[in-house]
Amino acid sequence: MFPEIIGFIEIKFLDIVDILLVAFLLYELYNLLKGTVAINIFFGIVAFYLLWKLVTALDMRLLSEIFGAFISVGFIALIVVFQPEIRKFLLMLGTPGFISKKRSRFLFWRFDVNQEVAIDIDPIILASKNLAETKTGALIIIANKSGLEQFVDTGQKMDAEISDALIENIFFKNSPLHDGALIIHQNKIKAARCILPVSGNKKIPANLGLRHRAAVGITEQSDAYAIIISEETGKISYAWNGELKTGIKPNQLRTYITEGLS
Repeated sequence: MFPEIIGFIEIKFLDIVDILLVAFLLYELYNLLKGTVAINIFFGIVAFYLLWKLVTALDMRLLSEIFGAFISVGFIALIVVFQPEIRKFLLMLGTPGFISKKRSRFLFWRFDVNQEVAIDIDPIILASKNLAETKTGALIIIANKSGLEQFVDTGQKMDAEISDALIENIFFKNSPLHDGALIIHQNKIKAARCILPVSGNKKIPANLGLRHRAAVGITEQSDAYAIIISEETGKISYAWNGELKTGIKPNQLRTYITEGLS
């Protein structure tokens, strides 16, 4: 029995190379997908594939056949779902400087672990209060672990320090940046005038406009928090996890955001 166990765990040099190459490709794919909605699909696919391998190893034939059928058909669906990411990945591989850029990390990767940055919510709350008093419409998105990079790319990138004066100036009615969403991530204003997905949730009251629907839409697809200031009523609303709370006070807004970020 002992020799059989030794033979079972025998690892060749090419096996190590194979593992390193697969890990390298998965890591680069993760870098492409992080900060996007597709990252959740990516983790789901990896979990499903590992489960399929597990039931196959346990010789659970019925489950193995079912999962195998999904895997074979799902490959075509993956190409459709991840078409933008696959195109970006192939373009990256074809870039002349790609190998030289990654050469220093090929054997020993320097993983860039983003440290959690405490967001200064005081200027956000103050700006929301002032915008509500002047009935200035606004949509402020606070990104959590997801950087919302694909939505940042749709707007005017800023990477500016958070301040109540800057937020109020951005949403000033004559400002060229007032139309769209403001995205905050890691204590920085990343971009303004961003385009967000609109929720199709029929439970949203009909009297609420596109700002509220966009706020619910982005929180349905990510872990972000959204603050909405109504231009018609001056009321403050808050959205998270696809749920909308309307007519809240600044101190309630502070509580919601603080509890969410903690």
